[in-house]
Amino acid sequence: MSFTFYRQLNAMDCGPTCLRMITKYYGKHYNADTLRHKTGFSKQGVSMLGISETAEKVGFRTRGVKITHRQLQEVPLPGILHWDNNHYVVLTNISKRKVTIADPGKGMLTYSTSEFLAHWISSETDDGGQTGIALLMEPAPGFYESEGEKEHKLSWRLVMQYLVNSKAQIAQVLVAFIITSMLQLVFPFLTQSIVDTGINTQNLQYVMIVLIAQLMLSFSQTIVGFIQSRLLMRISNVLNLQILSDFWIKLTRLPVSYYDAHHTGDTLQRIGDHGTIRSFLTGQALGTLFSAFNFIIYAFILVTYSVQLFFVFMAGSIIYFSWVQLFLHVRRKLNYEVFHLSAKENNATLQLIQGMQEIRMNNAQKQKRWDWENIQASVFKLNLKSLNYSQWQSAGATIINQVQNIAVSFIVAKLVIDGRLTLGAMLAVQYIIGQLSGPISQWIGFVQAAQDAKISMERLNEIHQLPDEEDPTRSYITELPGSKNIQINHLTFTYPGAGNDPVLEDIHLHIPEGKVTAIVGSSGSGKTTLLKILMKIYEQYEGDIRIGSAAPDQTGTKRQKDGLRFDYISHTYWRQIVGTVMQDGYVFNDSIARNIAVGQEDIDYEWLVQSCRIANLYSFIESLPNGFYTQLGADGMGLSQGQKQRLLIARAVYKKPMYLFFDEATNALDANNEREIVENLNRFFEGRTVIIVAHRLSTVRNAANIIVLDHGSIVEQGTHEELTALKGNYYELVKNQLELGV
Repeated sequence: MSFTFYRQLNAMDCGPTCLRMITKYYGKHYNADTLRHKTGFSKQGVSMLGISETAEKVGFRTRGVKITHRQLQEVPLPGILHWDNNHYVVLTNISKRKVTIADPGKGMLTYSTSEFLAHWISSETDDGGQTGIALLMEPAPGFYESEGEKEHKLSWRLVMQYLVNSKAQIAQVLVAFIITSMLQLVFPFLTQSIVDTGINTQNLQYVMIVLIAQLMLSFSQTIVGFIQSRLLMRISNVLNLQILSDFWIKLTRLPVSYYDAHHTGDTLQRIGDHGTIRSFLTGQALGTLFSAFNFIIYAFILVTYSVQLFFVFMAGSIIYFSWVQLFLHVRRKLNYEVFHLSAKENNATLQLIQGMQEIRMNNAQKQKRWDWENIQASVFKLNLKSLNYSQWQSAGATIINQVQNIAVSFIVAKLVIDGRLTLGAMLAVQYIIGQLSGPISQWIGFVQAAQDAKISMERLNEIHQLPDEEDPTRSYITELPGSKNIQINHLTFTYPGAGNDPVLEDIHLHIPEGKVTAIVGSSGSGKTTLLKILMKIYEQYEGDIRIGSAAPDQTGTKRQKDGLRFDYISHTYWRQIVGTVMQDGYVFNDSIARNIAVGQEDIDYEWLVQSCRIANLYSFIESLPNGFYTQLGADGMGLSQGQKQRLLIARAVYKKPMYLFFDEATNALDANNEREIVENLNRFFEGRTVIIVAHRLSTVRNAANIIVLDHGSIVEQGTHEELTALKGNYYELVKNQLELGV
C-alpha cells in the first residue's frame, strides 16, 4: 500500500492530520475538518486519547504504549508517535539505523537512530532504558464495513471565476502584451540593418533614420507599458477586493464555535495567502502567457538564422529548467514551515501587545520575551536553511547559464568566421537569444509561484469547504410563534474530544415568556455553556429545545411536544431578536455611538441616549469632550472594566430585543452603579424574556425563577425566598452575601 502524505493546515492540526494519513493508507479518506471535530480539536491541539478514541470510532484497534526503540521495530506500522513532547508524527518505516516519519508540519523525513531518539524519547525506565510514547493502530473488520468521505480535489475554480469577471481588462492587457512583442520584434532587424547596410556602405544618413526609428519604437513601447501596468494594477485591486471580500463573507458564515478552536494567527496567514494568489494571477500567470508568445516568435526567427544555435540554446535551457525543478520539493516543504512559524510569530506578537499589562503586572516580561526570541531563533534557522538551498540553486543555475552562453558565443563566432553569418546578423542573434532567455527565467518563476499559489489554495479551500452555519439547502424560520416560552428537554452537552464528561446532563427547564430567569452555580457548573447553546454558538447537543412550548404539567413528567424546534430558527434572525452581554464582550475601534448601535446605519439618538441612561453610562459620556463621538479602541481611549460592562449593557438594550441573555453582566460594577443599573433594567425587562447568569445575590434575587446548577445538572429551582428557606445549594452559594445584609 502506498503512503499518502498530508500537510497540517493549522498550527495545532498535527494530531488529526496524522490520523488522516493513516486512514488514507488503509484506503479510506476523511476530510480534515471531520477528524478535527471528532478528536476535539481546539487552540491547544488534541490529546493522544482523543486521537485514539476517534481512530476506534472509524474502525481501528488502538493501543497507547510506552516502548523502547527495539520494541518499536516489532510493532505494526504506520503508527503515531508523540514527538518533541508537543507534536505528533506518523512512523512509516524503522530499522536499526534509519527511521522514516511523516511529519505533518515538515514532510517526509528520514532520521538516523540517534536523531530520531533525540526527538522521540520522553522518559526512562527503572533499569535505565529509554522509552517514548506511541499509538499503535490496526484496522478492525468494522473499518472496511463503513464508507469514508468523498475527497475534495484541489480546485482553482474558486479564483478563476474572478478572472472571468475581469475578462475585458485582461483582454486589453493581452493586446498591450502583443503590441509590445511586435515592437520588440523589430529591434534585432534594425540592429542588423545598421551594421550590414549603414556601416558597411558608410551611409550615415541611413544610420540616423534607423536610430530615429528605434527611438520612436522605444517611446511607443514605453507608452504601451504604462497602459499595461495601469490595467494590471486595476485588475489586481479588483481581484484583491473581490477575493478578500468573499473570504470575509465566508468567515462570517462559519459557526461561531469555529473561532474557539482556531488560532488568530492561522486566519491572518490565510489573508496573506490571498495576496499570494492575487500576485500569481495578475503577475506571473499573465506575464508567462506573454512570455510564451514572445518565445514562440523569437524561437522561429532564431531557427531561420541557425538551427544548430536553436538546439544548443534549447538543450541548455532544458538542463537549467531541470536543475531548478529539483528544488521545488524543498521549497514546498519550506513554505509550510514558514506558514506555521509565521502563525506562531503572529500569535506571540499579538500576545505581547494585547497582554502587556498582565505581563508587566506579573513580572513575566522576560519569560514572554524569551518565548518570542525562541520563535525568532527558529525563524532565523529556517531563513538560513532557505538561503542555503537558494544559494545551491542559484550557483547551479549560474554555471549552466555560463556554459550555455559560452557555447552559443563560440558557435556564433564560428558562423561569422566561416562567412555563414554577417556581423549585423551576429548582433541580431545575440539580441534574440537574450529575448529567449527572459521567458525561460520567467517560466521558472511561474512554476515556483504556481507552487506557492497551490499551497495557498489548499489552505483557502479548506476554509471554503467548511459547512456554513446555516445550511443553504435548508429553509429556516424567521418568525416566532405567539408564545415565546423556551422549553428544554433532556439537554446534554459534551465538548468534543476524548475523556470529556458532559458539561450539561439531562437538563429539563421551562423558561417562561416575559419573566426573568436566573441561573446560578459554582464555577464550571455549565451556566455559560447553557447560555451559549441558547445563543446558537454551540449546536452539537443532545435533547430538544423548543420555542413557544407549553410548561410541563403539574406532575412534572408530561412535557408537550408543541412549539417550534430551536434548530429550525434562522441563526441570523435569532441573534437579531436576542440581546447578549457576555464576560468577554468586544469593544470595537470606533466611536461610542457606533459601539452601542453596532451594525446600524441610521442611529436613533433618542433611543441611544435612553439606552445609556438605563446602563448608567450617560453621565460618563456627557463628561467626555466629544461625547458619543469619542473614539474607543486602539485609535482612541480605553475603558475600565466597569465602563466596558455598562457599554455592553447599553449595546444589548439598544437592540430592543425580545430575549436578553446576561452572563455576569454586572460583576465588574461597584455596588452603587449595580443597584442603579439593576433598578433600570428591571423596568426594561418588563415584557421581555430574560436569562441572567450571575453570582451576585443583588442581581438574581428578584428573578421569577432561580435555577441552581451543580456539575451540569439542575439541583434546585424556585424563588429567592423559597431557595433560601431550603438552606441547600443556593443558600450555600449566597450565604456570605446574606450575612452582609445584601
